[in-house]
Amino acid sequence: MGVNTMDYAAKDTMLDVIRTERARFYDIVDDPKNWEVQTRCSEWEVRDVVGHMIDVTEGYLNRWQMAKSGRPANAVGLLVMAQRLDENAKTMRRLTREDAIARLKGDSDKMMTIFGELTPDEWGSFNVTHPYMGPLPTLFYPAFHVMDYGVHTWDMEWGLGKRDAALDERTAGVLVPYMFILMLSTLDEASAKGVDIEVGIKVDGEWGGQWLVTVRDGTFSYAPAEHLEGAKALIHFKTASDFVLTTFQRVEGGEATGDPTVIETFRHLFFRI
Repeated sequence: MGVNTMDYAAKDTMLDVIRTERARFYDIVDDPKNWEVQTRCSEWEVRDVVGHMIDVTEGYLNRWQMAKSGRPANAVGLLVMAQRLDENAKTMRRLTREDAIARLKGDSDKMMTIFGELTPDEWGSFNVTHPYMGPLPTLFYPAFHVMDYGVHTWDMEWGLGKRDAALDERTAGVLVPYMFILMLSTLDEASAKGVDIEVGIKVDGEWGGQWLVTVRDGTFSYAPAEHLEGAKALIHFKTASDFVLTTFQRVEGGEATGDPTVIETFRHLFFRI
């Protein structure tokens, strides 16, 4: 992998990716004719994606202030995340288009100021309690913003007719290591019960690599692997974009070879958020 995007040295790269994707996001939402276009998120129009971004950004800002002041914060778990995010996004429909966009841009500027001022110690050692995932090092929040602006811009472009579009390879690339954490966090316990499989994941390109993923006794683990010959199945992604969009269940990508049962089992082990 070209850059360890979990390291503080990658902060400037991460923030540049956010700015780039945020500008693309704004280009779409600033056009009034796009406001009620249906997106790849089946329940959301463009206006709801804006509402979602207001919700999550203000959630991050609130949790940051709670962490800085030492106030306790709880987390409700990922299983209810999709429903809660949908409800919260749609409550923003009460705002006018102009007010919603202005509110998001103001929130985003505050968030980017915080990101820009993060110190090396805060990056990896200062925990902020995510509303759904619990305490996480601050480095996760810029990554969430790359996901927010990158994947949701793709969702909106899909709704605007760009059905074969890909994520920018740098945008997808910085997210590659986080995709394994996403899989770990969204492993469906019922689906994983009794499963005992090993699957090789290979991602091409400068941001790629190869990993051995193990699902056993309801647990998920992964590790970089020099060789994948021992795995009963291999899923080969030719781009980081294909890997990220597959992990987010926007597409079913990757060239899968090996045991068909293992492949089918692995692809349906995760709940969607």
